[in-house]
Amino acid sequence: MTTTRLTALGREEPKLLALAQRLLAVAESGLPAMLLPGGENFAFTMAGQAAPEGTWSLERRGTSTRYAAITALGARFLPEDRQRAVLGGHTAEEFTGLLIESLPAVTNLGDAALIAWTAAETGHPKLSDALARLAALDDDGRPQYTVEAAWVLSALAAARGTVDVENRLTVARDRLLRARIGDSPLFPHATEPGLVPWYRAHVSCFADQTYPLQALARAHASGGGDPEALAASEACAARICELQDDGGQWWWHYDARRGTVVEGYPVYSVHQHAMAPTALFDLADAGGTDFGASIRKGLRWMADVPELAGNPEPMILDELGVTWRKVYRGDSKKAVRAARGLGTRVAPNLRLKSLDRVFRPTSVDRECRPYEFGWMLFAWLGGERI
Repeated sequence: MTTTRLTALGREEPKLLALAQRLLAVAESGLPAMLLPGGENFAFTMAGQAAPEGTWSLERRGTSTRYAAITALGARFLPEDRQRAVLGGHTAEEFTGLLIESLPAVTNLGDAALIAWTAAETGHPKLSDALARLAALDDDGRPQYTVEAAWVLSALAAARGTVDVENRLTVARDRLLRARIGDSPLFPHATEPGLVPWYRAHVSCFADQTYPLQALARAHASGGGDPEALAASEACAARICELQDDGGQWWWHYDARRGTVVEGYPVYSVHQHAMAPTALFDLADAGGTDFGASIRKGLRWMADVPELAGNPEPMILDELGVTWRKVYRGDSKKAVRAARGLGTRVAPNLRLKSLDRVFRPTSVDRECRPYEFGWMLFAWLGGERI
């Protein structure tokens, strides 16, 4: 399948088109093994197990409804026969029906939002049931995690052409816009105080940026225009692109007050090949700035990892159907992040550069999670077909 996104990638850098196509093939080959027996849900993760001779096998661990919903969001772009191959014999709409049936037991706002979003995108006839469960779990009078609040907005934006959700969408949109601290373009980890301890309330992550900028762009595009939402999406995107490293790394933790990096590592594969692309593509599709150069720079990291320059281990394992999850420092109990988070609370410009020499980012997390491939399919197979 060819999309305008893949075509543009090939026009700019043919080698990167080959890389993207390779990654998409890995996603399709790897997802069936991540499906749990019975075919109604996905594992939380696939953990790499080393054999004595140096090869790797995978162990399926846990269950994740949200990862299942994200996988369906991406798989819906595949032809029907390939949807069934990925989703245990189901189309994306049929698999979404299974998720909707599970909603009475769902108590997490983010899970419910993703199921409702998937129901809207697949045109499922029980969309109203999914939206009702979402409404029951979404109490606007209390703080929410920013990622989950963004998924609520994306779900409502996807549904607004089918169901009257305007009042709820306005509340969800305003909640995200109010969450920002002062004039910073970045988003905090939670929409209001109360969920995060005071000493790290200023620290937010990469997901806290990509999902809101995506949701606000989609809200703008779905409703005939929302200049304020688009401007907020633009400002956030511009800042994270400005902070992107020369090696293509999308950094992990930010100071949401100042729009600066607190701690760069880990660098996650899903940010490089999927989450940054899908958010920035959605912004461009909504009429915003084209950040294609940053998308390409981030994707390039997957095949040329500066942190592993002296280590021949690849991040992409075609034969296993995985991309390893991240490159990280290997510091015990995330000591660097904790030190820099606490330090920047007191002194925003404090960098503690000696930590970079002691804890070098040369460790590889040998896991792979299904949502990583769901967003990859969403990112590169979304947009217009050719």
